[in-house]
Amino acid sequence: MNMNRNYSRRTLLTQFGTGLGMLALPGLLQGSTDPLSVKPTHFEPKAKHIIHVYLNGGPSQVDTWDHKPRLNDFYGKPLPISHPTEREVGVALPSPFKFRQYGENGLWCSEIFERTASKHADKICVIKSMYANTPNHEQSMRLMNTGDERLSRPSYGSWLTYGLGTENQNLPGYVAMCPGLPVADSSNWRSSFLPGIYQGTYLDTRNETVDKLIANIRNSRLSRQAQRQQLDLLGQLNRGHQNARQDDPKLEARIQSFELAYRMQMEATSAFDISRESQATQELYNASTVHGRQLLIARRLVERGVRVVQCFHGDVQPWDTHGGLEAGLRSLGSQADPPIAALLTDLEQRGLLDQTLVVVGGEFGRTPATEIPIGGGIGTGRDHNHHGFTVWLAGGGVKGGYSYGNTDEFGYRAVENRTHVHDLHATMLHLMGVDHTKLTYRHSGRDFRLTDVHGDVITDIIA
Repeated sequence: MNMNRNYSRRTLLTQFGTGLGMLALPGLLQGSTDPLSVKPTHFEPKAKHIIHVYLNGGPSQVDTWDHKPRLNDFYGKPLPISHPTEREVGVALPSPFKFRQYGENGLWCSEIFERTASKHADKICVIKSMYANTPNHEQSMRLMNTGDERLSRPSYGSWLTYGLGTENQNLPGYVAMCPGLPVADSSNWRSSFLPGIYQGTYLDTRNETVDKLIANIRNSRLSRQAQRQQLDLLGQLNRGHQNARQDDPKLEARIQSFELAYRMQMEATSAFDISRESQATQELYNASTVHGRQLLIARRLVERGVRVVQCFHGDVQPWDTHGGLEAGLRSLGSQADPPIAALLTDLEQRGLLDQTLVVVGGEFGRTPATEIPIGGGIGTGRDHNHHGFTVWLAGGGVKGGYSYGNTDEFGYRAVENRTHVHDLHATMLHLMGVDHTKLTYRHSGRDFRLTDVHGDVITDIIA
């Protein structure tokens, strides 16, 4: 062996000593397997899948799940407390919606989510003490979806598919559906420094048919056999190109994306085709609407083993009720409430709710005081509020009919069992059988994780 030459690590291991190069073989073989194959959990999971219903724009907690009758005492008057948000606020704005208690434990909910609460209160765990870092959509959406307000961080769906793989190799492990693009667009589901195969597969759900929903899902020019031969040849060329470049992970991600696209042609046409559902099921979800269609597809995907499905309700923050609060929330509730109730009903009937964690909420909440309109006038809406807001969960190992934490008497700031977004992420990973402190990836000389150096599992909400 000529020691004056420069050798790659692979060449050195192959040539050095009698058979010592074989020590490298398991790692090399492991690196060539399907990166979406199922991987072991750190401990026994409560859930296998996540469906995240993202109420894009920041729903008002004091008009939905966080009943604050004390606001009535200050109607038209300044509140005795205030916290800085994005814009100037004025007087107290009591909720115009009726609240009732539902279920055996008397869970409070307004008429905005009346159908969901009346049918499923005993399955729902409401976290009323959420808080974030800033009152801005872009930063808070990235925090909720990636654990970091800055750009270029992997989404939690990417972390989960990286850590756990997925049960169906013919479908993506992580799907993000939105009718258009939300604020901060693809940064909500990107893989960033994780290999590209773990990035969320984005679907524009304004497109109703499968052929439009997933571009080029059918290949009408080649037979399956011819397409497979073409892909095998392309794979050989790509592997040679990759081997000469020290197994570049970006090239590996590109190779795997071709393979996944090919496999999707076999199964995606069925998985995303809601016309295969009974008329009764389509009516249950109100599947003629975008949101109803999204949630029905979400159930079909987790039924087929997809790990994480995100459904954004609306593109550019429809829940951002700076004005016209009452009419706006009534309309949004009529769009969101029936399909969400249908999703929980359908999952339970199919035996999927126990293994599917359903998460519903936005990036922050709203102020209990009116937002002062630019240029003056009477405020009819609420400003952003990251100091205290609500997210609720169902299924997947959480306590049902349970209320966790509290905001102050006006719903302004989380004061009891304060729960940061990092804590929510740590809990979501825990329910999926993952220790958030151990799911790491080496990048730029340090180990990264979804929760960075933060986050505590909310053990009180776990059944």
